[in-house]
Amino acid sequence: MTDKVLIVGAGPTGLVLALWLTKQGVGVRIIDKSAGPGETARAMAVQARTLELYRQLDLGDAAVAAGHRDLAMNLWAGGKRRAELPLDKAGAGLTPYPFLLVFPQDQHERFLIDRLATLGVSVERRTELLSFEEKQGHVAARLRTAEGSEEQCEASYLAGCDGASSLVRKQVGGRFEGGTYKQVFYVADVALSGLRPANEGHIALDGSDFVMVLPYGDTGLFRLIGTVIGERAERPETLAFEDVSHEAIDRLGIKVDKVNWFSHYRVHHRVTDSFRHGRAFLLGDAAHVHSPAGGQGMNTGIGDAINLAWKLAEVVKGGAPDGLLDSYDAERRAFARKVVDTTDRLFTFATAQGGFADFVRAHIFPTVASAAYGLDSVREFIFRTVSQTSLTYRDSPLSAGEAGKVRGGDRLPWVSTPGADNYEPLREIGWQTHVYGAAHPDLRAWCARHGVALHVFDWSPACETAGFARDAAYLLRPDTYVAVADAQQSVAALDGYVLARGFALRG
Repeated sequence: MTDKVLIVGAGPTGLVLALWLTKQGVGVRIIDKSAGPGETARAMAVQARTLELYRQLDLGDAAVAAGHRDLAMNLWAGGKRRAELPLDKAGAGLTPYPFLLVFPQDQHERFLIDRLATLGVSVERRTELLSFEEKQGHVAARLRTAEGSEEQCEASYLAGCDGASSLVRKQVGGRFEGGTYKQVFYVADVALSGLRPANEGHIALDGSDFVMVLPYGDTGLFRLIGTVIGERAERPETLAFEDVSHEAIDRLGIKVDKVNWFSHYRVHHRVTDSFRHGRAFLLGDAAHVHSPAGGQGMNTGIGDAINLAWKLAEVVKGGAPDGLLDSYDAERRAFARKVVDTTDRLFTFATAQGGFADFVRAHIFPTVASAAYGLDSVREFIFRTVSQTSLTYRDSPLSAGEAGKVRGGDRLPWVSTPGADNYEPLREIGWQTHVYGAAHPDLRAWCARHGVALHVFDWSPACETAGFARDAAYLLRPDTYVAVADAQQSVAALDGYVLARGFALRG
């Protein structure tokens, strides 16, 4: 292990950061002021892009096995199912995971904690960050331990994964601009009966009484997410499940047999002004919060962690200059703002009040959505957006070149043919080069000289469909995004890229 990164907060974002840093040989210390992982959770969805990245630590298939695949989303209005939107068809050929995985956050956290333990790292519980200051070459932090005593801790970097009320963000003076929606949401884990099909997701759009039903776990277990309307919303602190409107629930034709857990909350939409403050970084809810529309929140935080982890590893181990860490803010803050804007529009539509809004949701939207979803281009666009497989860093200072339809900053397109899956080499965290066709001897020599793995795939019609150029070189970052796309396999272009950014590639 090399220098230590202090991670404050052991939710999914902090745990993924700890996993990816540890896997790359960077020592971590992860603390959380809670006594243990959450017993309940609001976040449910694990998107396809997260599962793709989870393959780097052999977590992808294990997460799928532990969760529940929702293969379709059904839209209801007036007690009738108005549209069925199949997710597996939308993502077919785009990703190894063409579905929405429902994996409740409490279970998800335990899953990550167990995997972190296999790497020899445990979360320090009841340990709280009190303050910190940046000094020459490190961060000095003051902690309160589980025994109640204070401790001084030094680390090369500090990662604030400590939620929307982040102490790290407040201490660095980070702004958190945005607002709070007026609506009150409720969330409940229930056992129910009568839902058809019972293994798919359902959304009821009856007036302003909105409810989403997601199956998970054993048969008969479901998550309900709905709005609290009328006078009840004015006194949410007294709410129980029996108090919320059941109009939309009843119109789904279901019976709630048992309520295992119930809570309520308000939804915020905010993004901080900078994700980096010297040696301190903000990730997940400490950096951005938004509506639950589309199941983006937890996945965006996990994306933050993986983006930052490889950059910290490069800098800590001397493979790149400190300036590389500035690209974390440039890449992830732009994406967070896009997510907030998109989910804000969806949330506003779903919760707008008034007769006309009710009519559009109940009668026009399901019809239009069903017709539009029948178009391949629309279906693919929706899936790519929600699954986060459309995320690119094309405007990043780390992105260069174009070959075929693939540009520097793009997620590497997935190609699967008999006997060949171009994502299989991505299980290794490190720089690598892909060629679809034939590799020139000069490129082979360049990769060998820099310790960069070279993977050559036979050219096929599937490669062309995915957007690759035949015989082009694609240099991939450790987080599997394309750094350089070069149609000529130019060693000079690769050398120029590495030199300009100060990388010392070692694979």
